[in-house]
Amino acid sequence: MKRCPVIVSACLVGIKSRHDGTDALSGDVLASLGDAVIIPVCPEQLGGLPTPRPMAEITGGDGTDVLKIDVLGIDALKKTARVVDENGRDVTLNFIKGAEAALSIAKLSGTGKAILKERSPSCGVKRIVRSGKEAPGMGVTAALLKREGIEIEGVG
Repeated sequence: MKRCPVIVSACLVGIKSRHDGTDALSGDVLASLGDAVIIPVCPEQLGGLPTPRPMAEITGGDGTDVLKIDVLGIDALKKTARVVDENGRDVTLNFIKGAEAALSIAKLSGTGKAILKERSPSCGVKRIVRSGKEAPGMGVTAALLKREGIEIEGVG
């Protein structure tokens, strides 16, 4: 019997990949996956950002809006949603690059499912953080995976 691979936010499996250098280990997530092949990903690290790193938020929309840059070109960066860190640095392209890397990993592994950390500007499925408060919205990686037909589930 073939074990199914599942993309999982790296922080949920205990990898210290969050912006503040911590993890968000979830025993419930690990238990729910049974014998699935777990493929941990941190899109922010895959996009070239360090850990720890300044906290970032999506401005002017959510991850779906950020991805419009892919379609409209780099000139759209000033006209659509962006990802900006707490120091005012625009890290939008890092987030897009990380989302694309996560998608490549998903395709290479043959997975059709991802379990992602809510409240993240990358991984939030239903909730992100805006102006320091929880807000409805989808992160950049979650939006790209969903757009490409991968089932996404948010945790935490």
